[in-house]
Amino acid sequence: MMQESIARLAAEITSADLSSAAHLDAFRISYLGRKGRLADLFDQLKTVPSDDKRAVGQQLNTLKQQAQARFDEAQQAIAEAADNAPENPDFDYTLPAVPQALGTRHPLSLVREEMLRVFARIGFAVAEGPEIEDDWHNFTALNFPENHPARDMQDTFFVQSRTAAGEEVSMADGEARELHSPSSSSPEYLLRTHTSTVQVRVMETEPLPIRRVMPGRVFRNEAISARAHMMFHQVEGIFIDEGVSFADLKQTVYYFVQELFGADINIRFRPSFFPFTEPSAEIDITCLICKGAGCNICKYSGWVEIGGCGMVDPAVLENAKIDSDKYSGYAWGMGIERIAMLKYQIKDLRLFTENDLRFLRQFEAL
Repeated sequence: MMQESIARLAAEITSADLSSAAHLDAFRISYLGRKGRLADLFDQLKTVPSDDKRAVGQQLNTLKQQAQARFDEAQQAIAEAADNAPENPDFDYTLPAVPQALGTRHPLSLVREEMLRVFARIGFAVAEGPEIEDDWHNFTALNFPENHPARDMQDTFFVQSRTAAGEEVSMADGEARELHSPSSSSPEYLLRTHTSTVQVRVMETEPLPIRRVMPGRVFRNEAISARAHMMFHQVEGIFIDEGVSFADLKQTVYYFVQELFGADINIRFRPSFFPFTEPSAEIDITCLICKGAGCNICKYSGWVEIGGCGMVDPAVLENAKIDSDKYSGYAWGMGIERIAMLKYQIKDLRLFTENDLRFLRQFEAL
């Protein structure tokens, strides 16, 4: 009985198809594996009478050696066939790799870095702050009265906050809102509307004198057009020390504009109003797109506003625990998009956020 099983298995091993790697692996599992058919026969060896056990054992060992030898020969033959296989004639291995196009610097990043370099040359270090701010740093500390239009939901993106009990609180249109100081337990939160919030944080925490420039992204609930967007970038600066005057502010602005646009650029200061500066002024330069002739960017006036400036209001200094009788300072702010539009002759603000490669690739060489 045992000899008949060995004979049948030997015939199967001899006739097994070993022409492919898949067949070879199936052969190994079926016959040479630890749970294969040869292993089953070795387990049945204990049932063979003692007189026949030696002869049967020898037959099984011989059969196992034959199966292993056939497996090794087929494995070597398959490997040699793969090594000697002709190359795919449909693929040219000498072709260069497919090139991967490198990205370019965004024009806003280029202008931002250039502006920071200009101010770094006259001693302004960079300071940054959070984009989600509280009422104190965005409005109250900057001398915004409670009924100022900028507090209206039409201008500001307020976000949900939680009370001490963990309840969500959201502000509805026209809802009365309490002003909060830094010590309040549940201040209102909003997406900052200007980077002046960083000025407050710097004045509250850093020793005097202060000479800082603050770049960052800001948000306002405005209609998107060629001249306006609900998300844009600003660079603001502040200088606080003893004896700082408006003349110092004007010379800083003159230096910045001439470094960025050229020494022959025309600049003018127009009286204006900001809650956090007194006196205040708008900064205008000749429209570089139309060269003063008039276009849609300058509203056909020949002048383009690039920012606002003024002397820091004493109330703002006192809110930051700075003695306004001893110290004075100036502050200014301007939009990076507006500067980039003038510098690169761009007529539509929306191009900066549309990810149009035809537009972005123009700045590859810059």
